[in-house]
Parts: sequence; C-alpha cells; structure tokens
Amino acid sequence: MSGLDLGVIGNGTIASLIDEQGRHVWTCWPRLDGDPIFHALLGGEGGFWSVESTRPATARRRYVGNTAILETELEDETGAVIRITDLAPRCRRFGRMFRPATLLRRIEPVQGRFPCTVRLRPSSRYGAEPMQTVALSNSLRLISGDQAIRLTTDMSVASIAEELPIVVHAPIHMILSGDTSVMESPAQVFRELYEETLFYWQEWSRYLSVPFEYQDVVLRAAITLKLCAFEETGGVVAALTTSIPEAPDSGRNWDYRFCWLRDTYFTVHALNRLGATRTMEDYLRYITTLVTLSEDGTLLPLYPILPGTTPDETEAPALEGYRGMGPVRVGNAAWFQRQHDVYGSVVMAAAQMFYDRRLPVQGDLELFQLLERLGEQAARLALEPDAGIWEYRGRERVHTHSALMCWVACARLAKIAGVLALPERGDYWRAHAARIRRAILEEAWDAERRTFVESFGGTDLDAALLLMHEVGFLAADDPRFVNTVAAIERELRRGNHVFRYKAPDDFGEPENAFTVCTFWFLDALAAIGRKDEARAIYEELISCRNSLGLLSEDVNPLTKELWGNIPQSYSMVGLIISGMRLSKTWEEAFWRDS
Repeated sequence: MSGLDLGVIGNGTIASLIDEQGRHVWTCWPRLDGDPIFHALLGGEGGFWSVESTRPATARRRYVGNTAILETELEDETGAVIRITDLAPRCRRFGRMFRPATLLRRIEPVQGRFPCTVRLRPSSRYGAEPMQTVALSNSLRLISGDQAIRLTTDMSVASIAEELPIVVHAPIHMILSGDTSVMESPAQVFRELYEETLFYWQEWSRYLSVPFEYQDVVLRAAITLKLCAFEETGGVVAALTTSIPEAPDSGRNWDYRFCWLRDTYFTVHALNRLGATRTMEDYLRYITTLVTLSEDGTLLPLYPILPGTTPDETEAPALEGYRGMGPVRVGNAAWFQRQHDVYGSVVMAAAQMFYDRRLPVQGDLELFQLLERLGEQAARLALEPDAGIWEYRGRERVHTHSALMCWVACARLAKIAGVLALPERGDYWRAHAARIRRAILEEAWDAERRTFVESFGGTDLDAALLLMHEVGFLAADDPRFVNTVAAIERELRRGNHVFRYKAPDDFGEPENAFTVCTFWFLDALAAIGRKDEARAIYEELISCRNSLGLLSEDVNPLTKELWGNIPQSYSMVGLIISGMRLSKTWEEAFWRDS
C-alpha cells in the first residue's frame, strides 16, 4: 500500500497535502516553498492537523466536481458519519484574484453522533520547533519565533487546545490563516469562500479544451498543475514536496519545490493545449525577469519561485524522512550545475507569444532581442559538456539532449525572425541550428548499433532521446528515430514502464521507472504507428495514479507503488498530453460514431 495516497488542495499561493484519514500532513507556509507547518509526511514530532475518531473508523474521499475542494467522510464502527471539507480559497474579488495563505476546514455531521478529537500540531524550522499555543476567545494563536498563525473557529477553543473529545452535533468551521483577526463569523466566511471557490474552479474547468476520452484524467491533472504555479511571480514548482525518495532507502531524496525551466516548459505546453494560457503568460513574466537580471543571458537550471533568493542545499535533521528514509533536503544543489538544455526550453515556452492571437500581449521585437541573448548562449554551449537533463552530480559530458535543446533554441529563433520579418536574423539563427544539427547527427549516432546515444561518442541510452521527434529534429518515420525507439524499448523498458537510463550513476543503478519517460515512450510509439500499444501503456499509467488521480515522479514497475515527490508536474503533464493524443477526436466519437 502506498503512503502517497494523498489529495492536494491549493490556490496559487499555498498548497496542502491531505492523507487518507483527512490529516493535513504537508503544508508549506506562507508559500509553496516555505517552512512546512505540517510535515508528518516526512516524520518529526507533530506536524499535522487531524480529525480523529474516538472509535475505529473507515474513510472515503472525493473532490467536489472539477475543483480543488476535497471531501473526506469518516464512518465509525457504529455507522456514525462526518464529512470534512477542505479548501484553500481562490476567487475573484475587487477585480483581481483573491488567493490568501489560508486553509478552510468544515466538519459536519452526516449520520448519527460522531465523537472525535481535533488535533492541531504545527511546527516551524522544519519540525525542529513546535508552535506554542495561546488560546483566545474565538481563536488560537500559534507562535514560533517571529512566525505566527491563527486558527479562528466556532468550535470550543479549549477543546482544540487541550485535545479533548467532542461530538459533532452541528457544522464546525475552522479558518487557518495569518495572525490576523477574522471579524465575521467562521460559518459565514466559510460559506462565502466555499461558494466563490467552487464557482472559480468549475468556471476554469468548463472552458478547457478536453479530449473526448480520458476527460476525468485530464481535468484532474490540469487542476493539479494549476496548483503547482506560484501566481505571485509566475514560477511553477516541479512538485509540492521535498525528499520523498525515488526508491526505498536510495538516498535519491531531492527538494523539488523550485522552478526547473525545462519542467515548466512542459507544464505551460500542456495547459496551452487545453486552452489555459494564463499560466504561460505568468511564466513568461517570470522568465523575462530572470533573463533581464542575467547580464549575458546565462541561465541556471532551476530558480526559487521568488527570484533573487538562493536554493542552497542543506538538511533538516529534525525530520527522519518519508517512512524514515532520510535525509530530508532543503534546497537543491543542482542550481549551480551547467545544464545547457534550459535555453531551448525557455525559447520554446516563449515562442507561442509570437503565434497565438488569443494572447492580449503579443511577442515583439523587444522580447525577441531578449530571447536572442539566450540563443547566443545556446549557440556557444551546444557542444560543451554539462550535467545533462538528469543532473548527474559526478560527471559532465556533451549530452545529446542538451545539444538537441540548444538546436531548438536556434531553430525556433529563426522561425520567430520570420514572423517578425527579420530575414538577416533568420539566416543567422538557421546557420547556428544547422551547425549544431550536423554535430548531433555525426557525434551522437552509433552507426554499429544504429541508434542515437545519450552523449557524444558514448554507448549508453537515455529516455530523453525519445524527444527528438517531439521537438521537430527528426520526422517520426525517419529510420534513425524508429531504430532509436526500438533500442530504448529493448534496453530501458520493464513491462509497460521505462527507465530514464540504466547505467549506474552517483547513487548506483536506478531501481524505479521515471514516469514521464514512459509517457515519452508511448508518445513515440503513437507517432511511429503503434498507437494501440501506446493506448495500452497509457491505460496502465492511469491505473498507477493514487485514488484521487495524482501521480508522483516514479513507479515501481513490478508492484506499481508510487515513489518520489508528489504531485510531480512532469507526470501530470504526461497524463494530459498523451491523453489528448491518444483520444478519439470529438468528431470521430461524437458525430461520426455509429
């Protein structure tokens, strides 16, 4: 049984992961990359917010329609039932989005008399310091150092402070927010924000261009991706958690609460395919800031969601880790690596600004010139060694994928120059793209095995080679691409799952499949005419989701257990992109299907 059967609520400022029993077990505060006030997912003393039955009870959960509002029903052995409703408010007020660092919770009776205990045990400094409780007339102040939060409720404050059992006779409302007084009644606040948040998510979802098939899968994935975006700056985190290991006791524990430029390209691409362009516009604001602050156009592989801070890597000793499998890392040392593929990722993300007439702000000469700074770096670094997409910590090579994405940067700039009627700049970037392309075809091709390899002059394979068709480098029916797909299938496929690579790295040989690579593989199969096989693999990946439709980073190909940080944006992207490609069209299924 997976310990990652979690739900997520959020609003573009904060997010919270909730377990099978309705406990908040991971909540960073006051933003997505903040100090977790609830951290029970990774151990430590306290670090949760629970509603615990005093008698043995079972739980069932669901999202309210196409929203980020989560309901948990607890039924005890006598048949008594309560419903717990959790949300983070998100709605339009005064002409702008209202998305405070606030969690709302309602406990209401459904059947019988349900005795339970509410336990609120937040901590600070990554579990090192429990928050002290100060009971007021209608609220609890929770204080640690210079940080304070407040729980406002119409429940007995003393019962929460002393963790005394109660019987739920009528709805109970709780508002966890910053250290400010709530003047209205908690019931009124909950009711108004619930209705407005419900309306927001249902309106947002109803305008998505979903495929005919797999609609529930795609809608849940889209909402989840939206929760990974920090709207204040436009940065998008790779996942909402840190240090959930990629495999048991592997030491592959990383902090993913940062904006990887390559990951975010895939996220905005997926949402764009659905017609949700606002995240892309916010992200372009974010990367424009990054590029402007970089004097020569040099980009790092990842950035904090609040630009200007540094994601130095440390450890949190007060937390023993997921299932005791530490260490718990805070920050990510990959930020200072050289990963040259980032230039192509950013240019690809920005390119839509020059083509999409729906956008209120179109790409112009000024943006193009800003992107050219990135192109110059791509042209200079394309054939230089780097740590690569998989962020090897112990070696550098001229990685094929990195060179490929540098080619993408130059090739896309040439196309954008055509849109802007700049023929000389188009010729300039086409020349750079042609030079890089020749090098890839000559140096990354293993003529004896008839496959591309993961680095120039190397022999190993990696799943990133599957993107050569995706980014337009090779046609799907090019024998070189078809042969590369076949080679990856032979060497990296295990059942219906694909490893990113199999060669040992700094931590030994990988043990679990990297989920996005399986999506890349089935997309490649569909492209080369093996669509039925691709659908079968997609159906298996759907079955690997947890009970609320979320995927993490990795999956054990034998047990199907989820591992790695969750929800992983890469994996949720795969559910969307592959689902849209494999589905029947609406015309095929709705109008022409007899």
